[in-house]
Amino acid sequence: MRNRRALLALSLVAAPAILLAGCASSDADATGDSSGGDSAFRIVTSTTVYADIARQVVGDAASVGAVIDSASVDPHDYEATARDGLAVQDADLAIMNGGGYDHFMEDLLSTAEVEHVMSVVEYSHAYPGAEAEGDHDHAEEEHDHAHDHADEDGHDHIEGFNEHVWYDPHTIEHFTEALRDELTELIPDAADEIESGAQGVLDRIGELEGELEAISDAHAGATVFFTEPVGAYFAEAAGLTDVTTEGFAEAVEHGEDVAPATLNSAIKAIEGGEVSVLVANAQTGGSETERVIQAAENAGVPVIEFTETIPDGSDYFGWMTDNAEALAGALG
Repeated sequence: MRNRRALLALSLVAAPAILLAGCASSDADATGDSSGGDSAFRIVTSTTVYADIARQVVGDAASVGAVIDSASVDPHDYEATARDGLAVQDADLAIMNGGGYDHFMEDLLSTAEVEHVMSVVEYSHAYPGAEAEGDHDHAEEEHDHAHDHADEDGHDHIEGFNEHVWYDPHTIEHFTEALRDELTELIPDAADEIESGAQGVLDRIGELEGELEAISDAHAGATVFFTEPVGAYFAEAAGLTDVTTEGFAEAVEHGEDVAPATLNSAIKAIEGGEVSVLVANAQTGGSETERVIQAAENAGVPVIEFTETIPDGSDYFGWMTDNAEALAGALG
């Protein structure tokens, strides 16, 4: 189990649970269920990230809930409960990240009889075996890829693949289009509402991409060091060059000790002026992470924090906008 750090002022009191019978308003926050409280169609997602996006697309045509509905919970380490299993079993559509990230959802779906399942990593251009851009007729079940790395809990991850795909606007765009098509087929009576909701999400993705392009234009040549791969797609979209010392972020992510030589190389790179901004995962860390953060602070390198899940009280696009503003502010 990895050490936890309190680097971000988050609410740490909510317990993870699926709330599929909440209020009927589509204006509720990202936790629990908001839209379509009385709807017969049920969507369950692994985290609030995909619950929030699904909610914006489907509107009041379905109820939407997330297994992990608190920002204090790290999806890497979450173990599903019997209550989670019952809620997933009742879902008409299940949405997971895939790629070894939300292993608890894989475990739940292995015993649940859910007919329709979407795995978001399949809409990433970086996913092994991903289809060419513009062709998104993905199978409902996750591709059977060889996994080369098992984490400390025995769950496999795809070697060399960054599974934090919700930080990639292009992946979310393609996923939204696929979700729109899937829901239109499954809930034909709500086709107009779904089309309108999906277009709203796509418009906001376009706005986010504009914010990242502005960062790229203003800070050409800027570099970034990550304590974990969280946010790497986001920084890439903002035109930053990833100069993280090879092996550092991967070791931290998988709960392994960072090799002394790797740690020394990381500190030298930071102290030597090779890093424009350091991005830390606010929900995980350890002594090596603290060492590079301290080195950055001593060297005058800005440090910002990204989270795995939507901060309590926010929504997906508010969260991403805050991240973009933090990145721009650090570079400015």
